[in-house]
Amino acid sequence: MSTSPCSNDEVPTVASYRCRVVEHRWVNKRYKYIRLEADSPIGLITKAGQFYQLKCPTTIEHEPFLLRPMSVYGTGPEDNCIEFLYNVTGVGTKALATLLEGGYMDIVGPLGNTFTFSPNYRRIIVVARGVGLATMAPLIQKAAQAAVDVTAVMSARAAADLMQEEFLRGVNADVRSVFDADGSSSVEAVEVLIRSLIEEQSPDAVYTCGSQRLLMLLQRILAEYPQINAEVAMEQHMACGMGVCLSCVRMFDCDGDRRFLRVCREGPVFPIREVVGEVEFG
Repeated sequence: MSTSPCSNDEVPTVASYRCRVVEHRWVNKRYKYIRLEADSPIGLITKAGQFYQLKCPTTIEHEPFLLRPMSVYGTGPEDNCIEFLYNVTGVGTKALATLLEGGYMDIVGPLGNTFTFSPNYRRIIVVARGVGLATMAPLIQKAAQAAVDVTAVMSARAAADLMQEEFLRGVNADVRSVFDADGSSSVEAVEVLIRSLIEEQSPDAVYTCGSQRLLMLLQRILAEYPQINAEVAMEQHMACGMGVCLSCVRMFDCDGDRRFLRVCREGPVFPIREVVGEVEFG
């Protein structure tokens, strides 16, 4: 079972890094991939589910004020490299999209906790939509390295937005795709799919990120399966990213005691069953 952040007092090792932009390219019309290289092996200290605060560049059209939190997409191919996959949508990410290969960017991290995972698992189910693809991609790799079977339920507006290859990165998984375009991503349809997968495959753990709707659905379904570890990596607007400003607090049920916890510090990974009420995703 997962370790609750309600009792997590571990302080992560955090540092600032000046990184060179090794690769930066469009993946599709909405998402870009960026790979950064540092002077130290940051890939070795970064875990699945963690994030960094990125200092986006200032341009004539875009002048970001705050650092931008971004989930780690990968840590390779060298130990001193780190990768991000991001949606170009706001002032910060539009400025980030202008960075040229060979340029430099400052990042702070790694921040937050990590997914609970055991190499003794037989199978996991990951349920992803949107930015959740990038957040859970390292978890997919970790499962593959441990020879744990993976079932990926991937949700998108349409087939062109799915990014299946970018999510799996060569991992052989049982992929179930659902789309808004044909109605297969509706709550009712996905509920039938998830329930059938749980009954047929008996997963050891279920993970999700990137959709309030999917989170609430999984919380309802997994209440009937207490033996399954269930976690969500929460995407939340935040300022400092280190637990000082309290801008990212959300309510959780910690063994019957409702408490406000910081997504950046006690999270971003939380047990699905502890989430209370509305949760805002980026």
